[in-house]
Amino acid sequence: MKQFFILEGGYLILALFVILVTVFVGTRPFVSKNALKKGLMGVVPILVLLIGGHYIVTTNRMTEVKLAFEKGQPIICESRMIRKAAQSVTVLKSQEWSLEKDNFVSPGYDRPFHSARCIVK
Repeated sequence: MKQFFILEGGYLILALFVILVTVFVGTRPFVSKNALKKGLMGVVPILVLLIGGHYIVTTNRMTEVKLAFEKGQPIICESRMIRKAAQSVTVLKSQEWSLEKDNFVSPGYDRPFHSARCIVK
């Protein structure tokens, strides 16, 4: 469950904002009495499907990246440290990279790279 909140935290906050807007608009006096119920019945299932689908896709990609790393395949990770030069880092097991939980770490880099932000080359 902790991983879900780490990966989807931003989207959960956005979804809460959308639900609050739906409640605010649905409770205004100029809309029909069933507007709140209809609005929530339309918005909440869509948000659940989108966030749930994103979580499933992300965790599947993380599993794929971890398996490929263990096989020695190159992994490309997004680098947020350097924006002007190379914006990605190639991670290889043979180049002193290791996998600690969900993070790729190396003695040559200060920051770890989360496997959710990586793809198999």
